[in-house]
Amino acid sequence: MLAAQLSSYLAEANLEATEQQQQQLLAFLGMLQKWNKAYNLTSVRDPEQMLIRHIMDSLVVSPYLVGQRFIDVGTGPGLPGIPLAIMNPDKQFVLLDSLGKRIRFQKQVQIELKLQNISSVECRVEAYQPEQGFDGVLSRAFASVADMLQWCHHLPASAGQFYALKGQLDENELADIPKNFKIEQKIELRVPQLSEQRHLLIITSCD
Repeated sequence: MLAAQLSSYLAEANLEATEQQQQQLLAFLGMLQKWNKAYNLTSVRDPEQMLIRHIMDSLVVSPYLVGQRFIDVGTGPGLPGIPLAIMNPDKQFVLLDSLGKRIRFQKQVQIELKLQNISSVECRVEAYQPEQGFDGVLSRAFASVADMLQWCHHLPASAGQFYALKGQLDENELADIPKNFKIEQKIELRVPQLSEQRHLLIITSCD
């Protein structure tokens, strides 16, 4: 049932995934559902809704990623980082979160799904000092874009970009973006079976 839905949604979103990638995505979904009962990782309980609101909501960003090294800040149980890592085995993803139970879940996912291209870090984002900058800084759940840029300004490489996943765009929120940052692209995302608005903001530093 879920396998057929995933296959259909991927086709609808013009995303190609191998049989193995689809199995990994479904296995991740199964683990999320199982661990959620004890760890309360997400408020979404229904697996069909998880498929739409977590898996597909993450994957629609995949075509816009430029570069090799990415960090997913405030990743929670690994969203959007883990679905994106499954879809992009040639790219590396650091999953950053300050809650230990989420990091434990991510590490179990890494072991069970044999994912070689993710690493989990338990740390607050403003305290995290990477050895080298990232091509992309991903954020799905930050309160505001201005906060994201303030707390994550030290994370991208010189040509790196910020990828802010948002719902409906708030013009006041966008007006608050500091002057030393520039919105390069505002992309309206289409998530199969989701009627709510989704947007991707790609932002660069002007420093």
